[in-house]
Amino acid sequence: MPSLNTPGVLAGLIGAGIQASRTPALHEHEADAQGVRCLYRLIDLDALKLDINALPELLNAAQNTGFTGLNITFPCKQAVIPLLDELSPEARGIGAVNTVVFTNGKRIGHNTDCLGFAEGFRRGLGDVARAQVVQMGAGGAGAAVAHALLSEGVQKLNIFDVDVSRAQNLADNLNQNFSGNRAHAGIDLPDAMQNANGLVNTTPMGMLKLPGMPVPKALLRSDLWVAEIVYFPLETELLREARVLGCRTLDGSTMAVFQAVKAFELFSGVEADAQRMQEHFNAMN
Repeated sequence: MPSLNTPGVLAGLIGAGIQASRTPALHEHEADAQGVRCLYRLIDLDALKLDINALPELLNAAQNTGFTGLNITFPCKQAVIPLLDELSPEARGIGAVNTVVFTNGKRIGHNTDCLGFAEGFRRGLGDVARAQVVQMGAGGAGAAVAHALLSEGVQKLNIFDVDVSRAQNLADNLNQNFSGNRAHAGIDLPDAMQNANGLVNTTPMGMLKLPGMPVPKALLRSDLWVAEIVYFPLETELLREARVLGCRTLDGSTMAVFQAVKAFELFSGVEADAQRMQEHFNAMN
């Protein structure tokens, strides 16, 4: 049991439709194992009947009531940036924040999603072909995943988004940070899928509150690998259909775990046990 003078962590997750999130349990369980007092709360915009316009007030309230920090998820990962005092190099390069640490009166934005997806990709799909990849989504999570994919050697990344200008802006940002002009705003999804080695979904499509698939089922084929960042449910419709065809797949659990590993360290100053956090995540299935 942690002693009364053990440094404590008060953290939360801001997002929409996050009641099924396993992040609070991941942080609190790891804190217990480390002898750190931790209280982690969900700040669900949907449950509170709020929208993204409440973000400034929520950040103020958290900072003023002594929160150590916050995780940030859909739809707030980019909207939070103007409300912060500083950004880590990763967050600045990616253009999205999923972790905010309150320290010395300042709000410091970090991005642990990129590291989280890259670690999961190496572990689950480390040997796959990566000449061409289709990514669905160019939002905050999409920006982090795209950086990870190019860092992991994807040669051509076609990014599709319902907002074409957002996809183009992300591609432009990536090409400023990576050599070879490898990122492109997608134009023809059937053509891109036909030539792709892999597909990555970074949209919220597939979550319990947003059922469905980000691409038509007819565009999937057996030699395609498919990666997902949604983890509640762990098996989305996209992954289920891909597995029926015999595709290699990667679910959202490893990204969820490894972004939490780094966020835990940012909040607590204590190195997390990644294997223990992975095992605890799996035990919650």
